[in-house]
Amino acid sequence: MSKIICSAAVRGAHKITDMAEEKFEAALKKYGPEQEVSFPNTAYYLPVIYSMLGAKVEKLGDMKDIFQECRTLLPPMVSEHNWLPYLAPALDAGMATFFAEEMYEAIRYLEQPEYYTKTEEPSGANLWLGAADDVIFRKRGVEFVDGTAPGFAAIMGSPADKEVASKIALELQEKNLYIFMHDHSNGIRMPEQLVKNNVQVGWNTRLVPFGDSYTTAVFAIGFACRVAMAFGGIKPGDYRGNLIYNKDRTFAFVMAFGPVSDEWYANAAGAINWGFPTISDYDIPEVLPTGICTYEHVVSNVPHDEIVQKAIEVRGLKVNIAKIDIPMAFGPAFEGERIRKDDLYMECGGGRTSGVEVLISKDMHDVIDGEVILEGKDICDITQGENLPIAILVEVAGREMQSDFEPILERQFHHLINYIQGIMHIGQRNIMWVRIGKAAVEKGFSFKHIGKVLHGKLHQEFGAILDKVQVKIYTIQSKVEEVQEIAKKVYAERDLRLGNMTDETEEIFYSCTLCQSFAPSHVCVITPERVGMCGAYNWLDGKASFQINPTGPNQPIQKGECSDPVLGDFVGINEFVNQASRGAVPAVSCYSLMTNPMTACGCFEAIAAMLPQCNGIMVVNRDYMGMTPSGMKFTSLAGMAGGGAQTPGFMGVSKHYLTSPKLFMAEGGLKRVVWLPKMLKEELKEKLMARCEAIGMPELFDMIADEEVGTTEEAVLAFLKEKGHPALKMETVM
Repeated sequence: MSKIICSAAVRGAHKITDMAEEKFEAALKKYGPEQEVSFPNTAYYLPVIYSMLGAKVEKLGDMKDIFQECRTLLPPMVSEHNWLPYLAPALDAGMATFFAEEMYEAIRYLEQPEYYTKTEEPSGANLWLGAADDVIFRKRGVEFVDGTAPGFAAIMGSPADKEVASKIALELQEKNLYIFMHDHSNGIRMPEQLVKNNVQVGWNTRLVPFGDSYTTAVFAIGFACRVAMAFGGIKPGDYRGNLIYNKDRTFAFVMAFGPVSDEWYANAAGAINWGFPTISDYDIPEVLPTGICTYEHVVSNVPHDEIVQKAIEVRGLKVNIAKIDIPMAFGPAFEGERIRKDDLYMECGGGRTSGVEVLISKDMHDVIDGEVILEGKDICDITQGENLPIAILVEVAGREMQSDFEPILERQFHHLINYIQGIMHIGQRNIMWVRIGKAAVEKGFSFKHIGKVLHGKLHQEFGAILDKVQVKIYTIQSKVEEVQEIAKKVYAERDLRLGNMTDETEEIFYSCTLCQSFAPSHVCVITPERVGMCGAYNWLDGKASFQINPTGPNQPIQKGECSDPVLGDFVGINEFVNQASRGAVPAVSCYSLMTNPMTACGCFEAIAAMLPQCNGIMVVNRDYMGMTPSGMKFTSLAGMAGGGAQTPGFMGVSKHYLTSPKLFMAEGGLKRVVWLPKMLKEELKEKLMARCEAIGMPELFDMIADEEVGTTEEAVLAFLKEKGHPALKMETVM
């Protein structure tokens, strides 16, 4: 390794460790060793330290041993008489850097609790979001599972020109990468450059301003460490497993702009431990031989118009982008973009006007592939603020196309339309809502571009079952109403078809092993009456996925003989799960929380857990951040239910599984549910009340407690006794 880089990294690591230890000593005198320290709302303590050392830093006093570890790792300063031009000393210095920075930032959270917004988007005048909490982390972790986010760029500093900064950010977004931003170059910070150029920053657009100093680079590394622990089954303290996992699976790199300080060198050396190389626009020494990283470790002097592609190349990241011929940028990074009132040009549907979207299958001769028809006014025909009705009718044909696949394809409209920069799509069916931003109109947006996107992406993603796709878009009220009538009939037929399917009527269930790259022992079993716990895959989705990709993650399972209809034990399912989990999970009971419950990776929408005193089950959804009667928040419960482990009494579930007749059937079904967060209860109110009617207890809905009743078992139990909840009279299952 270059002596210059090694020297700088070691110097920087010493400076950072000295700075952090000085801050620690001052905090120790002020607060004492028993003072609690942490990052906000996380079960991973200080995640880099926790993942590398297995140490739970919970109090200030716990940091003393970690600083001793830093001093052990730190090599002597490189000098004329102490020349260590090797990679290993620099890597050790980099590791010490991250330990020190993590403790430094934890103390900052203690001393300056309002320094970071701790939100998904900037708040007021404060751009700096700070470390991602577990709600944000697990929500975004799904995208690393399904491949929509292949990696992230950790950016240090910024180009001086805001247009260049925006162009680089846009190019990274178009590659579907997350962009984590830190520090400044000569006082210029990248998030500020983007905001000046009217670019939205925050988790929803994948442009994440972690913090205004180099020490916040540790938040990016901590994110990667948590991915390995939460989804990869890597245990805390298994530093080798964590580093190898991230090198092979989390495709990340450092992008440095402008003069590189000793402290930046130290952080770059630390990132190399995880296989993350550094690419810079500045004239610094290079480290071109391969070793820890897939290819080069440090590449410099890269022009701004080449830096993104060079970073992709050096990291060895394969990004497949289908070029859609529209004037706006297109990609998953824009899915969370909001079109606010000041940015709005016009809107369709959403109660403002009539709106509907529907996909139907037709005979081959009735569809002209690639045809996009617009009847009515286009954007260029109206003035700002003039809203229009809209109907989007997509007609498809294919030799392998089946009517059961229609809702699966139709459900893609939401994210595909949202992938268009400057367009926001909400809802589905006849409650859809589209907002068009001024910036998209300035770039020449036409309603026909929606048709081009749907045609191109449906072909790309579902080419195995589709041969032809044509799109008809109407902005004339009478034509919109015609499509609405067609759609009502289609919706009714679909709902009837799906509603009549039960686990008993189908001999084949489907697996989902999409998350096995993160949780090797996890196998999800999807049945007609049990949606995948992520909420994204139902039985028809599994069937369609297998049809599209016969060797993919969704495989048919012959359920075989039912050995216990109450537990949901099937011979064929157990054989499949045992084989697919490589013997880690020998059996799964499809309808039980207590006996061989289904495993989970960490992408579940909600978690079910037994409450022994109440003789009942609570279910908490990911968005609920408060305490639960189990004595744990969602983030702590996730550690019990995730990682591919089978833990009786804890199980990941989808929200809508709560309305299934097969819900916890072995434990007594819906009658066993005693507590739900109010937001979840309200979201499912109509369907839950229908299920209560179906089981002959319409009063049960009002017997289920929420956080307003209490967040302790004692408070919930008192409420259950008052209401006469049936769980109190049921057989004890603990």
